[in-house]
Amino acid sequence: MDVKYWKAVGIRAVRTFAQGMLGALGTTAVGVTEIDWVGAASIGATAAILSVLMALGGLPESEEEA
Repeated sequence: MDVKYWKAVGIRAVRTFAQGMLGALGTTAVGVTEIDWVGAASIGATAAILSVLMALGGLPESEEEA
């Protein structure tokens, strides 16, 4: 696992964090002051951690370039 691989893992984790957080925000009220930011960030962080753990098994995009 080289630097290029870990860069791809990082990019995937950031994207997954954003997707998880946006999904959580989409289920809350419309007002910005009514959003549970801590809960949404927690869901995003959990998704990002799971993304990194799953990447230990290999990333399809890094295998395509090899």
